Amino acid sequence: MKAWLSQHIRTLGATLAKLARAPVSTLLNVGAVGVALALPVGLYVGLASLQHLAGGLRVEPQVSLFLARDAGRGDVAQIDSRLKQHPGVRGFRHVSRERALEEIKTRSGLADVVESLGHNPLPDAFIVDASDAAPQNLEALRAEFLRWPKVAHVQLDSAWARRLDAVLRLGRLAVLTLGTLLAFALVAITFNTIRLQIMTQRDEIEVVKLIGATDPFVRRPFLYYGATLGLAGGVAAWLIVAAGICVFNDGLQELSGLYGMRFELRSMSVGDSFSLLAFSAWLGWFGAWLSVSRHLSDFEPR
Repeated sequence: MKAWLSQHIRTLGATLAKLARAPVSTLLNVGAVGVALALPVGLYVGLASLQHLAGGLRVEPQVSLFLARDAGRGDVAQIDSRLKQHPGVRGFRHVSRERALEEIKTRSGLADVVESLGHNPLPDAFIVDASDAAPQNLEALRAEFLRWPKVAHVQLDSAWARRLDAVLRLGRLAVLTLGTLLAFALVAITFNTIRLQIMTQRDEIEVVKLIGATDPFVRRPFLYYGATLGLAGGVAAWLIVAAGICVFNDGLQELSGLYGMRFELRSMSVGDSFSLLAFSAWLGWFGAWLSVSRHLSDFEPR
C-alpha cells in the first residue's frame, strides 16, 4: 500500500513539474479549458439568480369569479359555501359590489364619474387562491367555476406563470446544451494534448515497455496530466465566473435602483464550486484516458 501510494505521489509531482516546465503552453491550455467551462457555468449562475429573484417576487396566481348582475345574497352565500368546501381552494375573499365601487372612488380618482352613475354597474366577486398554482390546475378550476350557477365570468391570472416557466425551461435547456457541447470540446482539447505528449515520448514509452513496464504504469502519468489540466481549467473557470459576477453586480446596482428592487447575481455555493472542480478534473481524466487507450497500443517495443 505504501509503495502504491508513493508511486502516485511521485507521478503527481512529476506531472506538476512537467506543467511548470512549459508555462506558456500550460497557461494556454488551462485558459482554453477555463473559458470553455466558464460559459455554461456563467449561464447557470445567471439562471439560478433569476430563479431566486422569481421566487422572491412570486405572487400566488389567483382566480377571480365575477357573478351575474342579477345574483342575489342567496347566490353569493351558496358560492361562498361551495368555495369553503372545495379541495382545490386554499383561501378566498368576497368583494361585494358596494365595496368594489367604493374602492374605485377612493383609489382611481374617478369619484366624480362614479357619482354621476345612476346605479352600481359592478358585480359581486370572489378572489380565490388555489391550493396548487400549476397552470394546468388553474385552467381546470377556471373551467369548473364557469359551470357554477350565477357565475358570469372567471378571470385567470396564470399567463405570467406560464411565461416564467417557459423562460426557465428554455434557460435550463440552453445550459444543458451548451454544457454538453463545451464538455465535448474540453475532452477534445485534452485528447489532442495527451496525443502530443505521447508522440513526444514515443522512444521513452518503448524503452520502459521493453524492460517490462505494464500499460497501467505507462498510462498513469498521462491520466494525472489530463486530470490536473482539467482541474486547473476548473479553477480558471471558477475565477472567471467570480470576476464576472463582481463586474456585473456593479452594473446591476444602478439598474436595480431604477426599478426599485434589488437584483444581483449570486455567487456559486460551496457545493456548486466543488461539483465544477470535480467535473472538470473528470473530463480531463476522461479525455486523457481516451487518448492513451487509442494511441498507447501503437507503441510496442521493437
